[in-house]
Amino acid sequence: MYNKTESSFNRLKSWCEKEGFKGYDPYDGLNSKFFRTLPFLSENRVSRLAWIQLFKRSPINLRPLLGVNKDYNPKGLGLFLSGYCTLNKLHHCQKETDIQAFLINKLISLISNGYSGACWGYNFDWQAKAFFQPMYTPTVVATSFISNALLDVYEVNGDKSYLDIARSSCDFILKDLNRTYDEKGNFSFSYSPLDSSVVYNATLLGSRLLARVYSFTGEENLIIEAKKSVAYCCDRQYSNGSWSYGKAKFHQWIDSFHTGYNLEAINDYMMFSNDASFEQNLNKGFEFYIATFFTEEGISKYYSNSVYPIDIHSIAQLVSTLSGLGKFHEYIELINKVLAWTIDNMQSEKGYFFYQHKRFFNSRIPYMRWAQAWMFYAFSLYFQELRRRTVDINH
Repeated sequence: MYNKTESSFNRLKSWCEKEGFKGYDPYDGLNSKFFRTLPFLSENRVSRLAWIQLFKRSPINLRPLLGVNKDYNPKGLGLFLSGYCTLNKLHHCQKETDIQAFLINKLISLISNGYSGACWGYNFDWQAKAFFQPMYTPTVVATSFISNALLDVYEVNGDKSYLDIARSSCDFILKDLNRTYDEKGNFSFSYSPLDSSVVYNATLLGSRLLARVYSFTGEENLIIEAKKSVAYCCDRQYSNGSWSYGKAKFHQWIDSFHTGYNLEAINDYMMFSNDASFEQNLNKGFEFYIATFFTEEGISKYYSNSVYPIDIHSIAQLVSTLSGLGKFHEYIELINKVLAWTIDNMQSEKGYFFYQHKRFFNSRIPYMRWAQAWMFYAFSLYFQELRRRTVDINH
């Protein structure tokens, strides 16, 4: 299996480096130059939603035809940066060090200005059911992944400037995001400064960043706020261990990769804070996750109640979640089975991974953030875990 995964990763890595980490995204339809020439449609909420879904659901890549250019997605760059940091721990390579420096510089140049701290958004206008966000509106999700990547760099080279950037991101989370409080005084963070939505994984990702920065700085206010936001989400966990995506009626689905986000974030909060208050929530959530989202054939399900669509993000998240929770080697057979199926069914001969495998057709568009960055990151963790196992056995 090692040879199969190594070959797959090398092909993916070569393709991403050749593309310069620029690419398309499932949600970048509003970047269409053609759509922007239609003011009545481009300014209408329903039209924007429909246009994004057209691009997202079409098995044919409409972007070159309708004026959507490849671009840098900040969150995708953050995932690549974390992956290269992990690779640098495994072996020193000057080319990879140079790429890491490029990714850092690009991310710093893409910081959204005008907020209380460093923050990042997506490189496209985004119409969701709950809100509309103009291009580069910062979100807690993008900011948390990128700041965690910079903390990965800090842990490798000790350059405090990266810790300082991540610390300033905490100010963005604490000062710029809106909050929804419950009767206990606990709260959720909004997705961005422009909305008041309650999305559990988004809140927990913010909580995780606060806790991780606290582990370096020792600032009590960071961990106090982190605990309140973790408690808010854990209080809304269902009795079977699952979470819906969010509080709103149109956010009631249960999916695998957002569940994985929740589990990693709760686990990291407890690790960085030395607070085991939510261990029962974590254990119950993990039992649901591992029993629900994976088939005997090695297929990773998107939703709790449906195999299809088989989404590449869910596959990558399996590796990330099991690595983050310290359960990688306990479930290595499952990981290898899922990766083998994915390589055989969802990787192009050119090296990139497809977006989704559906019941009647596949979406083979090579999305850079959603597919390539996530699989790159997952493979880096996979090889890191195998190296750790080898070191443990030798000792």
